[in-house]
Amino acid sequence: MPDKAMGDPGFGVVLATGEAPVFQPGDRVRILVRAPIGHYRVPTYLRGKQGSIEAVIEPPAVDNEEEGFGRNAGSKRHYYRVAIPMTEVWADYVGSPRDGLRIEIFETWLERM
Repeated sequence: MPDKAMGDPGFGVVLATGEAPVFQPGDRVRILVRAPIGHYRVPTYLRGKQGSIEAVIEPPAVDNEEEGFGRNAGSKRHYYRVAIPMTEVWADYVGSPRDGLRIEIFETWLERM
């Protein structure tokens, strides 16, 4: 019988709500735009930009923005490495079309395209 990975049915570990990744590598996403600036941890120049999920960061983590205000209650979600083309960051970018920026962004900041 093959070994079961954590999170697989039958392994004995039950993931809490939000602990299974919402996105997978290759998924197209948009970074949300939020105001006020406050304690948020996404650079303002990347808000509203589009990219793709490059990797799911394991294990799930506590929402540090909510935790900073004492509102998290221990729930966990994922960070994702998001690949953003430089032409998305700067419209007049003249470098290689393969150039891009990589950033790790918490799940609550991303929406599926």
